[in-house]
Amino acid sequence: MEYTDSDRSRIKEIKQDDPRFPPEPYRTDFRRDCAKVIHSGSFRRLQGKTQLFPGLESDFFRNRLTHSLEVAQIAKSIAIRLNHLLKEAGEEYRIDLDVIELAGLAHDLGHPPFGHFGEKVLDQKMKGCGGFEGNAQTLRVLSKTEKGYLIDNTTLGIDKDGKDLRVGLNLTARSLASVLKYDREIQRERSESDKLIKGYYGSEKSVVEFVKDKVLRNKTYSGKFETIECQIMDIADDISYSTYDLEDCFKAGFIKPIDLFCADDEVIETVRDKVNDKLSKDLSAKDVRKHVNSVLLFNLFDELKVEFENWPVKLKKDELDDLLDFYHKATIFTSNNLSNMIAEDGYNRTRFSSRLVGRAIRSIKVGEINKQVPALSRIRIEDKIQVYIEILKNIVYETQILAPRTRIAAYRSKEIINAIFKALDNEKEEGFMLLPEDFRVIYKSLDKPEDKRRLICDFIAGMTDRYALEFYGRLTSENPETIFKPL
Repeated sequence: MEYTDSDRSRIKEIKQDDPRFPPEPYRTDFRRDCAKVIHSGSFRRLQGKTQLFPGLESDFFRNRLTHSLEVAQIAKSIAIRLNHLLKEAGEEYRIDLDVIELAGLAHDLGHPPFGHFGEKVLDQKMKGCGGFEGNAQTLRVLSKTEKGYLIDNTTLGIDKDGKDLRVGLNLTARSLASVLKYDREIQRERSESDKLIKGYYGSEKSVVEFVKDKVLRNKTYSGKFETIECQIMDIADDISYSTYDLEDCFKAGFIKPIDLFCADDEVIETVRDKVNDKLSKDLSAKDVRKHVNSVLLFNLFDELKVEFENWPVKLKKDELDDLLDFYHKATIFTSNNLSNMIAEDGYNRTRFSSRLVGRAIRSIKVGEINKQVPALSRIRIEDKIQVYIEILKNIVYETQILAPRTRIAAYRSKEIINAIFKALDNEKEEGFMLLPEDFRVIYKSLDKPEDKRRLICDFIAGMTDRYALEFYGRLTSENPETIFKPL
């Protein structure tokens, strides 16, 4: 959607005669950005961070890395479809697939160990210092903490006056905009009872201003600042959550399709409230159940429909629909068998997810082209598809992430992160000396307590689940890891 030289601007501009960056006419600035993300340490560490189930439990389940790869693939499929629909509009309205891929790959770089449980704990620890939030941390990783570029290459990131000279991966403005989901600065001071707020930190306010300035190019706009690439990434993320997390639940044996038919009233009511709040709807609990049943029946009986359509005796459409209606009202025994077929068979699980993903992708269109600022053009998804995506996503959260088996992991993650943070933040005992050397150098150059806490938060947020457990063990275990193993 109209990519200009301004979109390709970087916080630290690369000089054309810089020998470290020779001309590369065979790839674009956005392709280079994408490569930077893929080769970054933060991206590699995603393989050790929880998606739905702890990675230490099984190598089969998705982690943050595989989730990010899936989001990138879904996002690219959406963009390819939209480019096809827009081919008559002209080349200037074509969506750049490299920016889309980057958004999908990078969108979870800021997530801490132990998933959303870790996010909540760090937010509590950072109350009064700007809080913690995964999307805000992603922007911070890309624009500051990832070891890539410095404004002054002779320093270690902080000058003698305490000025932060880090620029992270030094991505283009349009690439940074693709992960800027929430156009809101998180307030510095919040009460203990305040819920987690989505936005960006005050420390990255200048980055956001830079991004807006380069993308908007002094043009006025109304409404939310969210580029079309960011919108596509966001819906791809929701599609992935609503389908692949459910598939992992089926594989784990924690839930089967028929269990969703019989979800507790309390769960359905909670899901209803969340969906209504997110989509500004007025759904009833009965409406939510209808949507769940509709999605599941669509998959449960699709295989039967194919079988009937291949019968030697051809049925008319009305006769086929009547026959399918009979199966919709079939006994619990039959439904349970069909449910087991999907949950326990890998082929059927794959088909189940593929149908849902494909159905969602095909429902997305360009809603409105912003002629003034094409980058802020809007996409649109069919209403009923958007509703079922939100419902499935929240049902998985309520029935699995908040289930007793995962609540134990949540309790442990709270204990682990609290203990690590407390140890590192202990000025009296010089807890900062437990930090790796590069973090210690920066810590010593900082004056404000909130900046020091932010650095500690950066360190913990970058940990994998395994490393957090290992670090915690060094602090508390009677049989810690060897002291010769580096931090």
